[in-house]
Amino acid sequence: MEILLATFSALFSVVNPFGAMPVFLTLTHDDSPARRNQQAFRACLYMIMILTVFFLAGQAVLDFFGLRIHDLRIAGGIMIMRAGLDLLNPKEDSKKISKDVVAEGVEKEDISFTPLAMPLLSGPGSIAVVISLFTKSLTYFDMVLTVLGIILLGAVSYTILLFSPRLMIFMGKAGLAALTKIMGFIVLSLGVSFIVTALLALFK
Repeated sequence: MEILLATFSALFSVVNPFGAMPVFLTLTHDDSPARRNQQAFRACLYMIMILTVFFLAGQAVLDFFGLRIHDLRIAGGIMIMRAGLDLLNPKEDSKKISKDVVAEGVEKEDISFTPLAMPLLSGPGSIAVVISLFTKSLTYFDMVLTVLGIILLGAVSYTILLFSPRLMIFMGKAGLAALTKIMGFIVLSLGVSFIVTALLALFK
């Protein structure tokens, strides 16, 4: 349970399905409820597949390029910290990225893989997290629990997207902005933890 919950908690703040709600609703505003639910289900399924593949194959990729897990944790920590700062202090650049994502999605009939699953839900930050979760000391049972944590994350993300119209009405812009800042603080702390853990391991 500790591994499952640790996987879920480490990924949830980085994936941030609450932050994906406005873009998801914008891209599916002309769709029927059944079509919107189908897009949400496919997006979360793709996210589970992407994160699972990078979790299982990430170490092999690192070995191929001659990188250590600590190198990835430091680089991923910096990237996650930057994402957290962007959530805490949204700027025009972040809005521009969202507009580009929306513009790309409007032209597509199926938005479940891109831009929903990638890069909105399973972006560089979440991929860096899942790769760093894999260590050679993990048993097969631990790996199964980690994958179950990813599946749990997909189920919760699907539920949030499924009820996103009601959540947006209930929370409003002020509530969503406050929640985004809370997520940003957690993401920033997670990035700091990544860097500190990697530095301690290197100096040890």
